[in-house]
Amino acid sequence: MAARLAGPTAGMLSVLKWLGTLTGLAGAVMLALNISVSGWRWLLFALSAALWTWAGLAMREWSLAALQGGFLMVDLLGIWRWLIA
Repeated sequence: MAARLAGPTAGMLSVLKWLGTLTGLAGAVMLALNISVSGWRWLLFALSAALWTWAGLAMREWSLAALQGGFLMVDLLGIWRWLIA
């Protein structure tokens, strides 16, 4: 029988969710301000989406994980277009 990896504890899950929320809000503020470093918002959005994807998977909230996984793909495109290319 294969060993199952343990998911995050309730406390760790709470931290993931709050970090995901705060980084998403910080990215949104950067977007709204339209400041010269606004391209970096994509990194904040990507971190937020990755954290929420992880939290969604841990909570077995498949629709949340799918939504945030989709946002993560869009954020990676934004990182490519705004910061790399």
